[in-house]
Amino acid sequence: MSNATAVPFAGHGAPRTTTERGHLGAVPLADADERTRDRVLGAVLEHGPISAAELGDMLGFTPAAVRRHLDHLSRSGVIEVKRVARAGAGAGRPARRYVLSSQGQSTLGNDYLDIATVALRQLQEVAGDEAVRAFAVERFADMERRYAPEIEQAGPDITARARALSEALSRDGFVASAASIEAKAPLPAALSSVQLCQGHCPIQQLAAQFPVFCDVETEVFARLVGVDVRRLSTLARGGHVCTTHIPTGRLAAGGPKVPPAAPASPDEVTNHLQERP
Repeated sequence: MSNATAVPFAGHGAPRTTTERGHLGAVPLADADERTRDRVLGAVLEHGPISAAELGDMLGFTPAAVRRHLDHLSRSGVIEVKRVARAGAGAGRPARRYVLSSQGQSTLGNDYLDIATVALRQLQEVAGDEAVRAFAVERFADMERRYAPEIEQAGPDITARARALSEALSRDGFVASAASIEAKAPLPAALSSVQLCQGHCPIQQLAAQFPVFCDVETEVFARLVGVDVRRLSTLARGGHVCTTHIPTGRLAAGGPKVPPAAPASPDEVTNHLQERP
């Protein structure tokens, strides 16, 4: 049995083989590994967040081979693992998905980010902060238009709407999850909430310099779920994830509302005070 191992290449022709001497024809094995890692890194850049299995299928590698290259890239600091909650009850441990790290983005070059940053700074100098905000609003308007029909289908329940938002964000590569936090007695049920987390942000470095992008995104989330929400942390400001607090103790705006309790009458207040020891 041959000890040769097929090594896929981006170029033309059939896969060539490595031998026990560690050479691929006239190409050293180390060079072949480097080229393969470049392909893996490029796929993570273009398609991340992406799983090892998806990378293997895309590039034609065995699971063991792709994990070896992912481990190397992870140790080098150019990619990082994001854990994504699986859908459905009893779905098991969160899935591991790979994205480019900040170091990886720097390694591949940040020309697009540099251009965007310079353009926004010039816009800010010429037209002021409101112009930058208007740019951010326009950027997130498309997200709001795309997500709104799906979230409306979830109905007036805030938790259901938050989960629908999480699923939509995950499809767009934000590695999102929604965790319910139920208020326990003696706390009122109205204090229950959902924490919406995003493990990846494609404009993280840009948002670090222009926080208005995070602010506008938060406003979009509030309109989509139908309640006021609060941003607890962001990747752009050094957080491990972007976390948004969504109160779930009431229905979304526009749904049926429970009328507030009538204020106590002066006689009731007097009687209550008289009963106190």
